[in-house]
Amino acid sequence: MTTTYRVSGVDIEAASRAVALMREAVQATYGPEVLLGIGAFGGLFDASALQAMAAPVLVASTDGVGTKTKIASALGRFDTVGHDIVNHCVNDILVQGARPLFFLDYIASSRLDPEMIATVVQGVAAACQAAGCALLGGETAEMPGVYQAGEFDLVGTVVGMVDRARIIDGSAIRPGDQVIGLASSGLHTNGFSLARRVLAERDLERPLPELDQSLGEALLAPHRCYLPQVTALQQAGVAIAGLAHITGGGLVDNPPRILPRGTAMRLRQGGWPVPPVFGLIQRAGRIDGAEMAHVFNLGLGMLAVLPATRVDRALAAVGADAWHVGEIVASNGEPHVRID
Repeated sequence: MTTTYRVSGVDIEAASRAVALMREAVQATYGPEVLLGIGAFGGLFDASALQAMAAPVLVASTDGVGTKTKIASALGRFDTVGHDIVNHCVNDILVQGARPLFFLDYIASSRLDPEMIATVVQGVAAACQAAGCALLGGETAEMPGVYQAGEFDLVGTVVGMVDRARIIDGSAIRPGDQVIGLASSGLHTNGFSLARRVLAERDLERPLPELDQSLGEALLAPHRCYLPQVTALQQAGVAIAGLAHITGGGLVDNPPRILPRGTAMRLRQGGWPVPPVFGLIQRAGRIDGAEMAHVFNLGLGMLAVLPATRVDRALAAVGADAWHVGEIVASNGEPHVRID
């Protein structure tokens, strides 16, 4: 028998079909700035908008959705993880005041399933549209022998822009500033290796009254994008001293990334409602509270630091799902978080 690429485990025709299925969704994200997109060797994006800024700065971030993909595969549901990767990356540049320009995705699997890949990318495209950025390009890789059957990986890169004078870097944070917490939709894209371990014997599809949905639905809830809330704060005239996206490292490791030396963040235990899925995980694994805060967002996907005089205005601007959860205090040591 003649050896072919398909015999080796790579189906070029399936890749072409996947592109055909996703093409319309991807092109729906294009504005006049996109000169070349899907199908090109490299995407072309007209950056003339940067000229409107006094000192334009490009901001970029790359991330993945981790082992949340295993939950998607177990349930055969692939319509949400595309939203996860876009919103995660957009939030990562948002904390520095940047707005997204364009996005690139990368999907790898052991065997290319055109319908599955197209569903994932359609989610990516929908999230890009919501965030006002173009899905400029990407890569679909079929890698037999690298990934196990039925598994896939999803990674994304976002490029955005901010005027240098409007960069948010935490340097303006001072003791006495207050902390507003913005609600998460659940685990977002972090902590799934621990969650899967302690929930391994649970039925993902059985409805649970305590969650008001199935466990699988709760775990697949898309990572929330905070661009609308941060925009609302800025339009209300709230000076944001710092923003922390609560991702890997949970409430313990992320806020210190923006805190100046000599400060710490104190979060009030019970100052916000913790989604019931976290309680379920904690009980199932008999996980102590400190470990939970070090792994998960516990219901706070983004923290905003602002002057004490702007708390009421900030809460009014954001509306529901935001709480006054803490404050910045002086500290003699390295920046850290206290939850008490």
